[in-house]
Amino acid sequence: MSSAEFNTLLLSNADFLKPFAITLTKDAESAKDLYQETMFRALSNQEKYLAGTNIRAWLYTIMRNIFINNYRRKSKQHVCFDNSTNDFLLNTQQVIIGNQAESGLRIKDIKPPFTTSPSSLKSPSFCTSTDLSISRLLKFWKNP
Repeated sequence: MSSAEFNTLLLSNADFLKPFAITLTKDAESAKDLYQETMFRALSNQEKYLAGTNIRAWLYTIMRNIFINNYRRKSKQHVCFDNSTNDFLLNTQQVIIGNQAESGLRIKDIKPPFTTSPSSLKSPSFCTSTDLSISRLLKFWKNP
């Protein structure tokens, strides 16, 4: 069978593949991709087609095998799609490590203005940032 004869036979019998592709994939875009892949494989393997046999069955088999192979490939990938927004990461098992050097630098920057300012301008933020105990904090506010 010549290439031109095979192409006309293929195109005249390819219309039934589109509904079959939609039935398999349940998605119009995936069905188009499956149809295109089937036509490509049929054209690239035209020497394997025996003249006089049922071309529709041959095309069905190609499409079904492509669909099964893609399905198996996707199932082995173990891809989990999360369509939720990632605003908050709740219940994560990650260990959070505080940066003591950075917090120490911030306290060193903040501490001098508070110590040189009059006691009336001192705020509770200074006392809590210096890790004073509650009893020392109460003493500080009673007797500045």
